[in-house]
Amino acid sequence: MTQPFLIPRPLVRLNQWTILISVVLTWATGIVWLLAIPLVANLLGVLCNFNPIIRLGKNFLRKAPSAYIPEDAQQQKFNSSIASVCLAGGFISFLLDWQVAGYVFTILVAIASSVAIAGFCIGCFLHFQLKQWQYRHSLKR
Repeated sequence: MTQPFLIPRPLVRLNQWTILISVVLTWATGIVWLLAIPLVANLLGVLCNFNPIIRLGKNFLRKAPSAYIPEDAQQQKFNSSIASVCLAGGFISFLLDWQVAGYVFTILVAIASSVAIAGFCIGCFLHFQLKQWQYRHSLKR
């Protein structure tokens, strides 16, 4: 059995803060391209297992990565998928001048990242519920 790949919590928090700050700065400045920073980083994380924000943040850890509270990489990939959809939706909507849709998508991702920073991961909860549903569904076969 292989060990699950783990990400130190400070690096996960860095990614969450990057999402939140880019969304808030986009709202404040109207510079839609700021959303591309977390969007590209999270898409790379989902598709290539390489999130440049997390990779850059590793250089600033004061302790060994194993000394921090670990976060499951698969869980983070699921969360990044949700964030990527919301960020892409907001980015494309703002580019097409669909302001309401842009705000809806970015408000969703901003709330999710804020709540995660505060300690409750909405994506983790959704992932858990999905796994529970899959398990219950597999019992019915």
